[in-house]
Amino acid sequence: MARSPTASAAPGPATSTSSPQDRTTGTGPPPGTDPGVKRRRRGALLHRLDVKGAPYAFIAPFFVVFAAFSFYPLIYTSWISLHRVELASLNFMEWVGFDNYLALVRDERFWNALGNTITIGVLSTVPQLLMALGLAHLLNYRLRGSTFFRVASLTPYATSVGAAALVFTMLFERDFGMINWGLSLFGFEHLDWENNKWAAQAAISAIVIWRWTGYNALLYLAAMQAIPRDRYEAAAIDGASRWQQFTKVTVPGIRSTIVFTIVLSTIGATQLFGEPLIFGQGPNGVTGGADNQYQTLGLLLYEEGWKSYQMGRAATVAWAMFLLLILVFVVQRLVKRFLARKA
Repeated sequence: MARSPTASAAPGPATSTSSPQDRTTGTGPPPGTDPGVKRRRRGALLHRLDVKGAPYAFIAPFFVVFAAFSFYPLIYTSWISLHRVELASLNFMEWVGFDNYLALVRDERFWNALGNTITIGVLSTVPQLLMALGLAHLLNYRLRGSTFFRVASLTPYATSVGAAALVFTMLFERDFGMINWGLSLFGFEHLDWENNKWAAQAAISAIVIWRWTGYNALLYLAAMQAIPRDRYEAAAIDGASRWQQFTKVTVPGIRSTIVFTIVLSTIGATQLFGEPLIFGQGPNGVTGGADNQYQTLGLLLYEEGWKSYQMGRAATVAWAMFLLLILVFVVQRLVKRFLARKA
């Protein structure tokens, strides 16, 4: 008796329950549409965004503020410097190219202001940083009431520029100033601090030194306290004196902080404005004295923009100050590399 083909066939693997129509027409669920798979993919995407995108989200506010209040004004100032623009009509610009820069180079006031800025910067920065270094070295020792002295050293920095400059202007007054009164006790005649070029620059430098010495001293003090005490103990065992410990251990240990304060002081000296403006006591403050004897680049910028109403020339002075800072930093880097190779 013949067997049916289905009865004689060997048992094979389990077959799919879907119909041929489902396999051919694709009416079943497409791959990847399972809710669990979607949830896992969404979670992986959020994890990648959290790991890779979170750092950018944290620093984004800084770049937004920098672009709005620093980068955009810098670019816009460079654009204005290529035009003739008056303060009363900022919407009307006349293209002049680099004529403002050529006129600035030929202007004797610019070179006078540049020289005054350099001399006042040197007179104020060098003594200031040396005094700050010595003050920080004294505060680094265990003194009774050290917290009070540290707070007191920061008080001048917290004082406004206007108040400090006004007080020092009264101290350096020609007829009734306390400085001239003290000099008269030693037989010196009254000195006209404002109308004498070097005396005026020394007086302005004294204001800057008084305001910033304590601030830089605290920066040096923080760097000194980060130096391991083992270095001082090893130097003392080797027979090094206090001065040798200061020059061989302390100064090399805070070298990066010293460079940082030099950079800050250079930027501050280039932008010096409030102290000489108030020291002039009136219209002479804008021009830096009757003969421009203490006019800085900041005062020249103010005179061009808000006294002569020439915003194009004022923007040119601003960019000259910016390029001057870049030049100083490039020279500083070249000198640093030269000294490193020589050592």
